[in-house]
Amino acid sequence: MESQFKDKVVVITGGAGYFGSCAVKRFLGLGAKVCAIDLSEDALASLPATSDCLKISGNVADLSSVNDAVARIMAAFGRIDFLWNNAGYQGSICPTLTYSIDDFSRVMNINVTGMFSVLQACAKVMQPGSAIVNTASVAGIKCTPAMVAYSASKAAVIAMTSCTAKDLAPSGIRVNAVSPALIGPGMMWDRQNELHAACESPYFANDPQTVAANKINGVPMKRLGSVEEVVDMVEFLFSQKSSYVTGSNMVVDGGMSSGLR
Repeated sequence: MESQFKDKVVVITGGAGYFGSCAVKRFLGLGAKVCAIDLSEDALASLPATSDCLKISGNVADLSSVNDAVARIMAAFGRIDFLWNNAGYQGSICPTLTYSIDDFSRVMNINVTGMFSVLQACAKVMQPGSAIVNTASVAGIKCTPAMVAYSASKAAVIAMTSCTAKDLAPSGIRVNAVSPALIGPGMMWDRQNELHAACESPYFANDPQTVAANKINGVPMKRLGSVEEVVDMVEFLFSQKSSYVTGSNMVVDGGMSSGLR
């Protein structure tokens, strides 16, 4: 059976990162034309070298960069069918009273204003039947200690998703969010546990391995999720299998935020 993504155009911000690079390969494999936007030119170079993969070094926090990227995509492919609005910045991990105002602003500028800029610019050229997925986080629901900026930004993403889904529904464009948590193993998982252990919060042990074990113990499924499982959800939200789904926040966390233990 021919893939429903064949010759469709998928845009992925943070396209050379942890989640994004996996998604680039997934949608190329499904026959799509993929545009990966990322701040790192070196990381973009590691993505597949094919005419169906457009690599753009761009900054989502810079409106002119966003508009230039969309113009380049339209010039290359003539359309945008799907957007995974995935670029983000975690920010510092430290208690509220010592959190830098400058870093708080940077998190908001990238994760909220930048995400909205990309959403708006892509939605302006999308046709009915298109879909957008915004990367939120369980941190925006559970409000992780020592991550005030990141948690606040992801709560804003969830609200943005709901609002824009309503505004874009008459245009035939669906908007949903995906909220992962405890995805690993790998460098990002290890580094976050190290940062939580060092942040001097009473909510985390001071040993990274203990922090990791405690987190996994709080997951009803008693395991980490994989990057592929997050991309599976994005694929579903783009597909016709979710054609009556918009304004939803799909949580991928093994039940951690459900209250089940």
